[in-house]
Amino acid sequence: MSDLRLPKAGTIEIAPSILDADFAKLADEIAQVESAGVNMVHLDVMDGHFVPNITIGPPVIAKLRKCSGLVFDSHLMISEPAKYAERFVEAGADHITFHIEAAERSDKLIDRLHELGVTAGICLNPETEVEAIEKIAPLCDMVLVMTVRPGFGGQKFMPEAAKKVARIREIVGPDIRIEVDGGIDPQTTPIVVSYGADTLVVGKAIFSKSDRIAAIKAIRQAAR
Repeated sequence: MSDLRLPKAGTIEIAPSILDADFAKLADEIAQVESAGVNMVHLDVMDGHFVPNITIGPPVIAKLRKCSGLVFDSHLMISEPAKYAERFVEAGADHITFHIEAAERSDKLIDRLHELGVTAGICLNPETEVEAIEKIAPLCDMVLVMTVRPGFGGQKFMPEAAKKVARIREIVGPDIRIEVDGGIDPQTTPIVVSYGADTLVVGKAIFSKSDRIAAIKAIRQAAR
């Protein structure tokens, strides 16, 4: 764990998703987006079980931690998140989001993450109703709404899933962040921001561009 924390609610934050970055030079990719003034980076953790793909784990995060001062927003798309969460904290994660569909006792895991000194988030898949997190969401520091199905980058934005943001904002109020992940670009950014999202996970719309600084600037402008 680093000394960093999830930014306090009230600002629009862009969290570049390394899922669409060049894994052969992740440190350089993160340094590029850091130079654009972002405060956090989104680390997509997939186990090949909860979702079909496999990406990174604690050893990679520990190496990246030595190279970056950004907040590590770690999204655990894994089964049994309670079993592995502490390892990600030890590796350098600053914030950990896990899926409501994968956790048996979400409230206990949130408490444990707070005890470990990191912020905690809950995530729901596109097919999961908001009611599934209604009691848990106010205990979190951030709620993540998937606007694509987890496990693959580059999917098409799902407008109906994005509408959940408005209902979640009613539940959690202004002091808890709402993050959106999936198909976020300059066209979809105004939609999710209008619903109440303040944290934007952006993958392809940044890392598919040769000028990452300009790409991030375009997202910022679209969020106004």
